[in-house]
Amino acid sequence: MSDATSATIARAPQPRARFRNATEETPLARAVLIALAVGGLLLLIFAPLAVVFAEALAEGWGAAVASLGNRDARSAIQLTLLITALAVPLNAAFGIAAAWLITKFDFRGKAFLITLIDLPFSVSPVVAGLCIILLFGANSLIGGWLVAHGLPIVFAIPGIVLATVFVTFPFVARELIPVMIEQGRAEEEAALTLGASGWRIFLTVTLPNIRWALLYGTLLCTARAMGEFGAVAVVSGKIRGQTATMPITIEMLYNEYLSVAAFSMAALLTAFALLTLLLKTMLEIRHADQLAATRRH
Repeated sequence: MSDATSATIARAPQPRARFRNATEETPLARAVLIALAVGGLLLLIFAPLAVVFAEALAEGWGAAVASLGNRDARSAIQLTLLITALAVPLNAAFGIAAAWLITKFDFRGKAFLITLIDLPFSVSPVVAGLCIILLFGANSLIGGWLVAHGLPIVFAIPGIVLATVFVTFPFVARELIPVMIEQGRAEEEAALTLGASGWRIFLTVTLPNIRWALLYGTLLCTARAMGEFGAVAVVSGKIRGQTATMPITIEMLYNEYLSVAAFSMAALLTAFALLTLLLKTMLEIRHADQLAATRRH
């Protein structure tokens, strides 16, 4: 091919691309998308939060604080914190064990196990509560034996813990599994060849690599555990001052037209959830370099 022919081909107009880059929207389209996103956040998140806090303070700070100082309100707050303190460590242990099993071993049925971990995301919490009643209720074989020996599960704290653990189980495992898959098994296998025991490998190799993912999953699990209503409402019996958690107490107060008391507790519960998410965000910002290094590794 001659130089003249090559120059002619080079000067020939190139065909226009049939498809445009996904980020090449017009200014009008960008403005509309931003407006829709901001409007959705304002309507679905910030507006309800503003209403909750406004209703809680409708009669002033004194009335709101006084409603939270009520005996039943204090009992609900203490019970919620107790259930969270029991359920979150259990879920952290179960999540670590499940993630370790899935990422470090090859076995038949692994996909089915992953599906079981995701099951609480697809099953209604009310259905989970009913299953706990069928298994551990006073009319069941196991539940009847436990009640006869003074160890009731349903309508007691153990049943509430079981329901909360079931609903919040996937959060820790789902944070750990992708991180542990990306890290692989090379470091654990190297430590094993050097004679390290299983616990030593976990404490010195695995745990430092997953500590941030574990912490994030734990914080999300904490926020979800404090706000759980459906499964807990079924298994708790809604006994005021005994098995009524904060979400259940909010419903009971609202149904009794005690709006200030209901919204005051709702504001406190919202503040707990926002605090956990704020801690998560602060940790992400503060340890962004370490998290990025862990993911690259």
